[in-house]
Amino acid sequence: MPGVTRTGEIAKRGGFGPGRPRLATSPHLTTGVGQSTAPFDGSIWRLVGDPLLEGAGSGPLAGLSVAVKDLFAIEGHRIGAGNPAFLAGARVETTTAPAISDLLRGGAWVRGIARTDEFAYSIAGDNAHYGTPPNAAVPGALPGGSSSGPASAVAAGHADLGLATDTAGSIRVPASYQGLWGLRTTHGLVPRQGLLPLAQSFDTVGWLARDGDTLQRVADWCLSCGSEPTENLLGASDPGLPWRFVVPQEALAAAEPATRAAFEALLAALAASVDAPAIESVSIGPLDDWFEPFRTVQAAEAWRNDGAWFEQHPDAVGPAIAERLRGAASVTAAAEAGARRALEPLAERLRALVTDAVLVLPTVPGPAPARSSHGAAIDAVRAATLRMTTPAAAAGLPALSIPLLTVPSRLGPAPVGVCAVARAGADIALVRLGRRLEGALA
Repeated sequence: MPGVTRTGEIAKRGGFGPGRPRLATSPHLTTGVGQSTAPFDGSIWRLVGDPLLEGAGSGPLAGLSVAVKDLFAIEGHRIGAGNPAFLAGARVETTTAPAISDLLRGGAWVRGIARTDEFAYSIAGDNAHYGTPPNAAVPGALPGGSSSGPASAVAAGHADLGLATDTAGSIRVPASYQGLWGLRTTHGLVPRQGLLPLAQSFDTVGWLARDGDTLQRVADWCLSCGSEPTENLLGASDPGLPWRFVVPQEALAAAEPATRAAFEALLAALAASVDAPAIESVSIGPLDDWFEPFRTVQAAEAWRNDGAWFEQHPDAVGPAIAERLRGAASVTAAAEAGARRALEPLAERLRALVTDAVLVLPTVPGPAPARSSHGAAIDAVRAATLRMTTPAAAAGLPALSIPLLTVPSRLGPAPVGVCAVARAGADIALVRLGRRLEGALA
Protein backbone atom coordinates (compact mmCIF):
# COMPACT_ATOMS: atom_id res chain seq x y z
CA MET A 1 0.00 0.00 0.00
CA PRO A 2 1.34 3.49 -0.78
CA GLY A 3 2.48 5.62 2.13
CA VAL A 4 -0.34 7.41 3.92
CA THR A 5 -0.79 10.36 6.20
CA ARG A 6 -2.61 9.89 9.49
CA THR A 7 -3.32 12.68 11.97
CA GLY A 8 -1.02 15.07 10.16
CA GLU A 9 2.04 12.87 9.61
CA ILE A 10 3.31 12.10 6.11
CA ALA A 11 4.60 8.58 5.57
CA LYS A 12 8.22 8.62 4.34
CA ARG A 13 8.15 5.90 1.74
CA GLY A 14 7.80 5.32 -1.98
CA GLY A 15 4.84 4.24 -4.03
CA PHE A 16 4.50 7.28 -6.24
CA GLY A 17 2.81 6.66 -9.56
CA PRO A 18 4.28 7.91 -12.83
CA GLY A 19 3.56 11.55 -13.43
CA ARG A 20 1.85 12.00 -10.06
CA PRO A 21 2.67 14.92 -7.78
CA ARG A 22 4.66 13.72 -4.76
CA LEU A 23 3.58 14.47 -1.23
CA ALA A 24 6.28 16.21 0.72
CA THR A 25 7.96 14.21 3.49
CA SER A 26 6.75 16.82 5.98
CA PRO A 27 3.28 17.92 7.10
CA HIS A 28 2.51 19.56 3.77
CA LEU A 29 0.45 18.66 0.73
CA THR A 30 1.54 19.31 -2.82
CA THR A 31 -1.13 21.00 -4.89
CA GLY A 32 0.29 20.09 -8.29
CA VAL A 33 3.41 20.38 -10.38
CA GLY A 34 4.96 23.81 -10.03
CA GLN A 35 2.50 24.89 -7.36
CA SER A 36 3.21 25.74 -3.75
CA THR A 37 2.52 23.34 -0.91
CA ALA A 38 -0.09 23.77 1.80
CA PRO A 39 -0.04 22.47 5.37
CA PHE A 40 -1.85 19.22 6.03
CA ASP A 41 -5.16 20.21 7.63
CA GLY A 42 -6.75 17.54 9.80
CA SER A 43 -10.09 19.32 9.66
CA ILE A 44 -10.14 18.73 5.86
CA TRP A 45 -8.39 15.35 5.60
CA ARG A 46 -8.68 12.14 7.57
CA LEU A 47 -6.09 10.30 5.51
CA VAL A 48 -3.77 11.26 2.67
CA GLY A 49 -1.66 8.98 0.46
CA ASP A 50 1.13 9.34 -2.04
CA PRO A 51 -1.26 8.66 -3.77
CA LEU A 52 -3.83 6.77 -1.72
CA LEU A 53 -5.14 5.08 -4.90
CA GLU A 54 -3.39 5.12 -8.26
CA GLY A 55 -5.48 5.62 -11.38
CA ALA A 56 -5.03 4.36 -14.91
CA GLY A 57 -1.96 5.64 -16.67
CA SER A 58 -4.04 7.57 -19.18
CA GLY A 59 -7.61 8.54 -19.92
CA PRO A 60 -9.92 11.56 -20.08
CA LEU A 61 -9.43 12.25 -16.36
CA ALA A 62 -5.65 11.79 -16.33
CA GLY A 63 -3.95 13.99 -13.77
CA LEU A 64 -7.06 14.86 -11.76
CA SER A 65 -6.59 14.41 -8.01
CA VAL A 66 -9.64 13.40 -5.98
CA ALA A 67 -10.74 14.02 -2.40
CA VAL A 68 -13.15 11.24 -1.39
CA LYS A 69 -15.83 11.94 1.21
CA ASP A 70 -15.45 9.65 4.23
CA LEU A 71 -18.56 7.63 3.39
CA PHE A 72 -17.20 5.57 0.47
CA ALA A 73 -15.59 2.14 0.73
CA ILE A 74 -11.91 1.97 -0.20
CA GLU A 75 -10.27 -1.46 -0.12
CA GLY A 76 -7.94 -1.77 2.85
CA HIS A 77 -9.45 1.19 4.73
CA ARG A 78 -12.35 1.84 7.09
CA ILE A 79 -15.28 4.21 6.59
CA GLY A 80 -15.21 6.84 9.34
CA ALA A 81 -18.46 8.79 8.72
CA GLY A 82 -17.05 11.79 10.56
CA ASN A 83 -17.06 10.07 13.94
CA PRO A 84 -13.97 8.63 15.72
CA ALA A 85 -15.91 5.99 17.65
CA PHE A 86 -17.57 4.75 14.46
CA LEU A 87 -14.20 4.68 12.70
CA ALA A 88 -12.63 2.67 15.52
CA GLY A 89 -15.31 -0.01 15.29
CA ALA A 90 -15.67 -0.13 11.50
CA ARG A 91 -14.52 -3.11 9.48
CA VAL A 92 -11.74 -2.85 6.95
CA GLU A 93 -13.33 -2.69 3.50
CA THR A 94 -12.52 -5.49 1.06
CA THR A 95 -13.66 -3.69 -2.10
CA THR A 96 -13.64 -0.16 -3.48
CA ALA A 97 -16.89 1.65 -4.28
CA PRO A 98 -17.76 1.73 -8.01
CA ALA A 99 -18.04 5.54 -7.88
CA ILE A 100 -14.32 5.63 -7.06
CA SER A 101 -13.37 2.88 -9.51
CA ASP A 102 -15.04 4.82 -12.34
CA LEU A 103 -12.76 7.78 -11.68
CA LEU A 104 -9.66 5.60 -11.45
CA ARG A 105 -10.42 3.92 -14.78
CA GLY A 106 -10.65 7.37 -16.36
CA GLY A 107 -7.14 8.23 -15.15
CA ALA A 108 -7.91 10.22 -12.00
CA TRP A 109 -6.11 9.36 -8.75
CA VAL A 110 -7.25 9.55 -5.14
CA ARG A 111 -5.26 11.93 -2.96
CA GLY A 112 -7.06 10.99 0.23
CA ILE A 113 -10.15 10.60 2.39
CA ALA A 114 -11.77 13.90 3.31
CA ARG A 115 -13.90 14.79 6.32
CA THR A 116 -17.67 14.74 6.48
CA ASP A 117 -20.19 16.07 8.96
CA GLU A 118 -21.13 13.21 11.28
CA PHE A 119 -23.12 10.54 9.39
CA ALA A 120 -23.76 13.19 6.69
CA TYR A 121 -26.64 14.47 8.84
CA SER A 122 -25.86 18.19 8.61
CA ILE A 123 -25.36 20.95 6.06
CA ALA A 124 -23.31 23.41 8.15
CA GLY A 125 -19.89 21.83 7.64
CA ASP A 126 -18.77 21.72 11.25
CA ASN A 127 -17.67 18.62 13.14
CA ALA A 128 -17.60 18.32 16.94
CA HIS A 129 -14.64 15.89 16.83
CA TYR A 130 -12.31 17.07 14.07
CA GLY A 131 -13.07 20.77 13.81
CA THR A 132 -14.50 22.87 11.01
CA PRO A 133 -12.80 22.81 7.59
CA PRO A 134 -11.89 26.25 6.27
CA ASN A 135 -13.89 28.12 3.67
CA ALA A 136 -11.28 29.22 1.14
CA ALA A 137 -13.70 31.63 -0.56
CA VAL A 138 -14.79 33.41 2.62
CA PRO A 139 -12.24 33.09 5.45
CA GLY A 140 -14.04 32.90 8.76
CA ALA A 141 -17.21 31.40 7.27
CA LEU A 142 -18.61 27.90 7.55
CA PRO A 143 -17.69 25.62 4.62
CA GLY A 144 -21.08 23.97 4.19
CA GLY A 145 -21.76 20.27 4.67
CA SER A 146 -22.05 17.45 4.86
CA SER A 147 -19.48 17.24 2.03
CA SER A 148 -17.38 19.79 3.90
CA GLY A 149 -14.01 18.05 3.58
CA PRO A 150 -14.08 17.41 -0.19
CA ALA A 151 -15.43 20.91 -0.84
CA SER A 152 -12.73 22.58 1.25
CA ALA A 153 -10.03 20.40 -0.30
CA VAL A 154 -11.10 21.48 -3.79
CA ALA A 155 -11.61 25.15 -2.92
CA ALA A 156 -8.19 25.30 -1.23
CA GLY A 157 -6.48 23.67 -4.22
CA HIS A 158 -5.53 20.46 -2.38
CA ALA A 159 -7.51 18.39 -4.90
CA ASP A 160 -9.02 18.95 -8.32
CA LEU A 161 -12.23 17.04 -7.67
CA GLY A 162 -14.39 16.13 -4.70
CA LEU A 163 -16.32 12.84 -4.76
CA ALA A 164 -19.27 13.51 -2.50
CA THR A 165 -22.91 12.80 -1.71
CA ASP A 166 -26.05 14.90 -1.65
CA THR A 167 -29.12 13.85 0.33
CA ALA A 168 -30.78 17.20 1.01
CA GLY A 169 -28.15 19.56 -0.39
CA SER A 170 -24.80 18.26 0.83
CA ILE A 171 -23.05 18.94 -2.49
CA ARG A 172 -24.99 22.04 -3.50
CA VAL A 173 -24.65 23.90 -0.19
CA PRO A 174 -20.84 23.69 0.16
CA ALA A 175 -20.53 24.44 -3.56
CA SER A 176 -22.54 27.62 -3.05
CA TYR A 177 -20.70 28.64 0.12
CA GLN A 178 -17.25 28.15 -1.42
CA GLY A 179 -17.78 29.27 -5.02
CA LEU A 180 -17.56 25.81 -6.59
CA TRP A 181 -19.38 23.86 -9.26
CA GLY A 182 -21.36 21.05 -7.62
CA LEU A 183 -23.48 18.39 -9.33
CA ARG A 184 -26.06 16.27 -7.56
CA THR A 185 -26.77 13.52 -10.11
CA THR A 186 -30.11 11.91 -10.90
CA HIS A 187 -31.11 9.65 -8.03
CA GLY A 188 -29.81 6.13 -8.72
CA LEU A 189 -27.75 7.09 -11.76
CA VAL A 190 -24.34 6.65 -10.11
CA PRO A 191 -23.96 3.31 -8.28
CA ARG A 192 -24.26 3.59 -4.50
CA GLN A 193 -22.66 0.27 -3.67
CA GLY A 194 -19.97 0.80 -1.07
CA LEU A 195 -21.60 4.00 0.19
CA LEU A 196 -22.61 4.35 3.83
CA PRO A 197 -26.21 5.57 3.58
CA LEU A 198 -28.05 8.33 5.40
CA ALA A 199 -31.44 8.12 3.68
CA GLN A 200 -31.57 5.82 0.66
CA SER A 201 -34.65 7.43 -0.84
CA PHE A 202 -32.64 10.60 -1.43
CA ASP A 203 -28.90 9.77 -1.18
CA THR A 204 -27.14 10.64 -4.43
CA VAL A 205 -23.51 10.63 -5.56
CA GLY A 206 -21.96 13.65 -7.26
CA TRP A 207 -18.88 15.83 -7.65
CA LEU A 208 -17.40 19.20 -6.74
CA ALA A 209 -14.94 21.11 -8.95
CA ARG A 210 -13.47 24.58 -9.27
CA ASP A 211 -14.56 25.00 -12.89
CA GLY A 212 -17.16 23.77 -15.32
CA ASP A 213 -14.63 22.23 -17.69
CA THR A 214 -13.37 19.80 -15.04
CA LEU A 215 -16.89 18.89 -13.99
CA GLN A 216 -17.83 18.33 -17.65
CA ARG A 217 -14.91 15.95 -18.14
CA VAL A 218 -15.98 13.94 -15.11
CA ALA A 219 -19.66 13.85 -16.02
CA ASP A 220 -18.92 12.91 -19.64
CA TRP A 221 -16.79 9.97 -18.49
CA CYS A 222 -18.70 8.70 -15.47
CA LEU A 223 -22.20 9.10 -16.94
CA SER A 224 -21.58 7.88 -20.49
CA CYS A 225 -20.63 4.63 -22.16
CA GLY A 226 -17.08 5.05 -20.90
CA SER A 227 -18.37 3.91 -17.51
CA GLU A 228 -20.47 0.78 -17.80
CA PRO A 229 -22.08 0.71 -14.32
CA THR A 230 -23.88 4.04 -14.74
CA GLU A 231 -24.79 3.41 -18.37
CA ASN A 232 -26.42 0.12 -17.50
CA LEU A 233 -28.66 1.64 -14.82
CA LEU A 234 -30.58 4.32 -16.70
CA GLY A 235 -29.10 4.45 -20.18
CA ALA A 236 -27.26 7.28 -21.87
CA SER A 237 -27.68 10.80 -20.54
CA ASP A 238 -30.17 13.07 -22.29
CA PRO A 239 -28.41 14.68 -25.28
CA GLY A 240 -29.82 18.17 -24.81
CA LEU A 241 -31.94 20.53 -22.74
CA PRO A 242 -34.17 23.43 -23.81
CA TRP A 243 -32.79 26.94 -23.41
CA ARG A 244 -35.85 27.82 -21.34
CA PHE A 245 -35.85 28.61 -17.64
CA VAL A 246 -38.62 28.52 -15.04
CA VAL A 247 -38.10 30.32 -11.73
CA PRO A 248 -39.96 29.00 -8.65
CA GLN A 249 -41.67 31.96 -6.99
CA GLU A 250 -41.58 30.41 -3.52
CA ALA A 251 -37.84 29.78 -3.59
CA LEU A 252 -37.06 33.28 -4.77
CA ALA A 253 -39.25 34.73 -2.03
CA ALA A 254 -37.37 32.63 0.55
CA ALA A 255 -33.97 34.00 -0.47
CA GLU A 256 -32.35 36.75 1.56
CA PRO A 257 -32.86 40.25 0.08
CA ALA A 258 -29.29 40.60 -1.21
CA THR A 259 -29.42 37.16 -2.83
CA ARG A 260 -32.78 37.89 -4.39
CA ALA A 261 -31.50 41.19 -5.79
CA ALA A 262 -28.37 39.54 -7.22
CA PHE A 263 -30.42 36.73 -8.78
CA GLU A 264 -32.92 39.14 -10.33
CA ALA A 265 -30.02 41.16 -11.75
CA LEU A 266 -28.66 37.95 -13.25
CA LEU A 267 -32.01 37.20 -14.89
CA ALA A 268 -32.11 40.73 -16.29
CA ALA A 269 -28.60 40.35 -17.68
CA LEU A 270 -29.58 37.05 -19.27
CA ALA A 271 -32.69 38.57 -20.84
CA ALA A 272 -30.53 41.32 -22.34
CA SER A 273 -27.79 39.00 -23.62
CA VAL A 274 -27.35 37.91 -27.22
CA ASP A 275 -28.07 34.33 -26.07
CA ALA A 276 -31.22 35.26 -24.19
CA PRO A 277 -33.31 32.28 -22.99
CA ALA A 278 -37.03 32.22 -22.38
CA ILE A 279 -37.68 32.89 -18.67
CA GLU A 280 -40.95 32.28 -16.82
CA SER A 281 -42.06 32.46 -13.20
CA VAL A 282 -43.84 29.37 -11.83
CA SER A 283 -45.19 28.01 -8.55
CA ILE A 284 -43.96 24.78 -6.93
CA GLY A 285 -46.14 25.14 -3.83
CA PRO A 286 -45.29 26.30 -0.29
CA LEU A 287 -41.77 25.22 0.62
CA ASP A 288 -42.90 23.90 3.99
CA ASP A 289 -45.12 21.43 2.12
CA TRP A 290 -41.86 19.95 0.78
CA PHE A 291 -39.65 20.38 3.81
CA GLU A 292 -41.77 18.79 6.52
CA PRO A 293 -42.52 15.45 4.80
CA PHE A 294 -38.99 15.27 3.38
CA ARG A 295 -37.53 15.74 6.84
CA THR A 296 -39.82 13.02 8.21
CA VAL A 297 -38.83 10.42 5.60
CA GLN A 298 -35.16 11.33 5.91
CA ALA A 299 -35.28 11.00 9.69
CA ALA A 300 -37.03 7.63 9.54
CA GLU A 301 -34.41 6.24 7.18
CA ALA A 302 -31.54 7.79 9.12
CA TRP A 303 -32.76 6.08 12.28
CA ARG A 304 -32.99 2.73 10.53
CA ASN A 305 -29.42 3.19 9.29
CA ASP A 306 -27.76 4.70 12.36
CA GLY A 307 -30.15 4.28 15.27
CA ALA A 308 -28.86 0.95 16.61
CA TRP A 309 -25.28 2.21 16.63
CA PHE A 310 -26.33 5.49 18.28
CA GLU A 311 -28.19 3.65 21.04
CA GLN A 312 -24.98 1.77 21.82
CA HIS A 313 -22.82 4.94 21.67
CA PRO A 314 -25.07 7.80 22.85
CA ASP A 315 -22.18 9.88 24.20
CA ALA A 316 -19.95 9.44 21.14
CA VAL A 317 -21.90 11.83 18.87
CA GLY A 318 -21.73 15.62 18.77
CA PRO A 319 -24.64 17.49 20.41
CA ALA A 320 -26.37 18.72 17.23
CA ILE A 321 -26.31 15.33 15.49
CA ALA A 322 -27.29 13.51 18.69
CA GLU A 323 -30.34 15.76 19.02
CA ARG A 324 -31.23 15.10 15.38
CA LEU A 325 -30.97 11.33 15.86
CA ARG A 326 -33.05 11.41 19.06
CA GLY A 327 -35.74 13.22 17.11
CA ALA A 328 -35.49 10.66 14.31
CA ALA A 329 -36.17 7.87 16.79
CA SER A 330 -39.66 9.23 17.40
CA VAL A 331 -40.86 9.02 13.78
CA THR A 332 -43.61 6.41 13.56
CA ALA A 333 -44.34 4.15 10.61
CA ALA A 334 -47.64 5.94 10.10
CA ALA A 335 -45.93 9.34 10.03
CA GLU A 336 -43.37 8.09 7.53
CA ALA A 337 -46.04 6.61 5.27
CA GLY A 338 -48.05 9.82 5.40
CA ALA A 339 -44.98 11.87 4.55
CA ARG A 340 -44.23 9.72 1.53
CA ARG A 341 -47.80 10.16 0.30
CA ALA A 342 -47.51 13.92 0.73
CA LEU A 343 -44.27 14.12 -1.25
CA GLU A 344 -45.34 12.15 -4.28
CA PRO A 345 -47.74 14.67 -5.92
CA LEU A 346 -45.25 17.46 -5.24
CA ALA A 347 -42.47 15.49 -6.87
CA GLU A 348 -44.65 14.73 -9.88
CA ARG A 349 -45.44 18.42 -10.23
CA LEU A 350 -41.73 19.29 -10.30
CA ARG A 351 -40.93 16.51 -12.76
CA ALA A 352 -43.67 17.85 -15.05
CA LEU A 353 -42.25 21.37 -14.86
CA VAL A 354 -38.84 20.25 -16.11
CA THR A 355 -40.02 18.11 -19.01
CA ASP A 356 -39.51 21.06 -21.37
CA ALA A 357 -37.66 23.60 -19.22
CA VAL A 358 -34.93 23.94 -16.61
CA LEU A 359 -35.73 25.16 -13.11
CA VAL A 360 -33.36 27.92 -11.90
CA LEU A 361 -33.15 29.42 -8.42
CA PRO A 362 -30.58 30.58 -5.89
CA THR A 363 -28.91 27.47 -4.50
CA VAL A 364 -29.25 28.68 -0.90
CA PRO A 365 -30.90 31.66 0.81
CA GLY A 366 -27.65 33.57 1.32
CA PRO A 367 -23.90 33.46 1.88
CA ALA A 368 -22.13 31.12 4.27
CA PRO A 369 -22.71 31.99 7.95
CA ALA A 370 -19.75 32.93 10.11
CA ARG A 371 -17.94 30.10 11.90
CA SER A 372 -18.82 31.81 15.17
CA SER A 373 -22.53 31.25 14.51
CA HIS A 374 -24.13 28.56 16.63
CA GLY A 375 -27.31 27.35 18.28
CA ALA A 376 -30.55 28.93 17.15
CA ALA A 377 -28.86 30.99 14.44
CA ILE A 378 -27.45 27.91 12.72
CA ASP A 379 -30.72 26.01 13.14
CA ALA A 380 -32.57 28.86 11.40
CA VAL A 381 -30.11 28.90 8.50
CA ARG A 382 -30.34 25.11 8.21
CA ALA A 383 -34.15 25.12 8.04
CA ALA A 384 -34.24 27.97 5.52
CA THR A 385 -31.63 26.26 3.37
CA LEU A 386 -33.35 22.88 3.37
CA ARG A 387 -36.60 24.48 2.30
CA MET A 388 -34.84 25.51 -0.91
CA THR A 389 -32.78 22.35 -1.51
CA THR A 390 -35.28 19.58 -0.75
CA PRO A 391 -37.61 19.87 -3.78
CA ALA A 392 -34.98 18.62 -6.27
CA ALA A 393 -33.96 15.87 -3.84
CA ALA A 394 -37.53 14.75 -3.23
CA ALA A 395 -38.12 14.50 -6.98
CA GLY A 396 -34.84 12.63 -7.57
CA LEU A 397 -33.70 15.17 -10.17
CA PRO A 398 -30.19 16.28 -11.15
CA ALA A 399 -29.27 19.66 -9.71
CA LEU A 400 -26.21 21.77 -10.54
CA SER A 401 -24.92 24.63 -8.40
CA ILE A 402 -23.01 27.17 -10.50
CA PRO A 403 -20.95 29.96 -8.85
CA LEU A 404 -22.60 32.94 -10.54
CA LEU A 405 -23.61 35.33 -7.73
CA THR A 406 -21.66 37.50 -5.31
CA VAL A 407 -23.42 39.09 -2.36
CA PRO A 408 -22.33 41.14 0.66
CA SER A 409 -21.84 39.37 3.98
CA ARG A 410 -20.51 40.17 7.45
CA LEU A 411 -17.18 38.75 6.30
CA GLY A 412 -16.99 40.57 2.98
CA PRO A 413 -18.16 39.72 -0.57
CA ALA A 414 -19.27 36.09 -0.69
CA PRO A 415 -20.34 33.61 -3.38
CA VAL A 416 -23.85 32.23 -3.74
CA GLY A 417 -24.64 29.60 -6.33
CA VAL A 418 -27.36 29.50 -8.94
CA CYS A 419 -29.00 26.08 -9.02
CA ALA A 420 -30.25 24.56 -12.26
CA VAL A 421 -32.56 21.53 -12.01
CA ALA A 422 -33.30 19.34 -15.03
CA ARG A 423 -35.26 16.24 -15.93
CA ALA A 424 -33.99 12.87 -14.74
CA GLY A 425 -31.10 11.49 -16.78
CA ALA A 426 -30.13 14.84 -18.29
CA ASP A 427 -27.06 15.23 -16.09
CA ILE A 428 -24.43 15.62 -18.83
CA ALA A 429 -26.62 18.07 -20.70
CA LEU A 430 -27.22 19.98 -17.45
CA VAL A 431 -23.50 20.61 -16.99
CA ARG A 432 -23.27 21.76 -20.61
CA LEU A 433 -26.20 24.09 -20.00
CA GLY A 434 -24.51 25.45 -16.89
CA ARG A 435 -21.41 26.28 -18.90
CA ARG A 436 -23.56 27.93 -21.58
CA LEU A 437 -25.25 29.97 -18.86
CA GLU A 438 -21.87 31.07 -17.53
CA GLY A 439 -20.79 32.03 -21.04
CA ALA A 440 -23.96 34.02 -21.73
CA LEU A 441 -23.34 36.11 -18.61
CA ALA A 442 -19.66 36.63 -19.42
